[in-house]
Amino acid sequence: MSEQRVPGVPEQVDAWRMVEARRGFSGQAPLAALTRLRDSLEDVEGEVRFALDFGTDALQVAYVDLDVEVALPLQCQRSLRRFLQPVRIRQRLGLIRRESDEAALPAECEPLLVPADGLLRPLDLVEDELILALPVVPVAPDSEAVELDFAPGAEETAGRGAFAALAGWKKS
Repeated sequence: MSEQRVPGVPEQVDAWRMVEARRGFSGQAPLAALTRLRDSLEDVEGEVRFALDFGTDALQVAYVDLDVEVALPLQCQRSLRRFLQPVRIRQRLGLIRRESDEAALPAECEPLLVPADGLLRPLDLVEDELILALPVVPVAPDSEAVELDFAPGAEETAGRGAFAALAGWKKS
């Protein structure tokens, strides 16, 4: 859960009221406010910009559209240098009350199970999507691949392979 209060962004919203009113809002938050994401980052310098728009589609499916933009400071696993990974997320989350409702969502919607009280934390939605967008192995686009040639050692070339000891047992 996000610790810091972000000006202009409600800490919690009633998802169903937001959908009914077709409300939306946008804001910015420091990366330091995203507590679950922090450990995956090199540092917490920078801000994430986001917009959330609630509504219903032609089939009366409730949704929230997320638009998130940020440059995440990551550590390149090739060079161990800091680099900024640009991330742009445009995601539609279909709001559901029960897991069984997921089957009724259109293909372009990712399901979001809304708690029984209907309250959502907007900053947590943004943080969830950023966690999902993190690369498994961060590599800076300008880093060069390291190519190592693992040539066989003298023992291996002298006929002493992995089964050489077994061959000695067979002779005795």
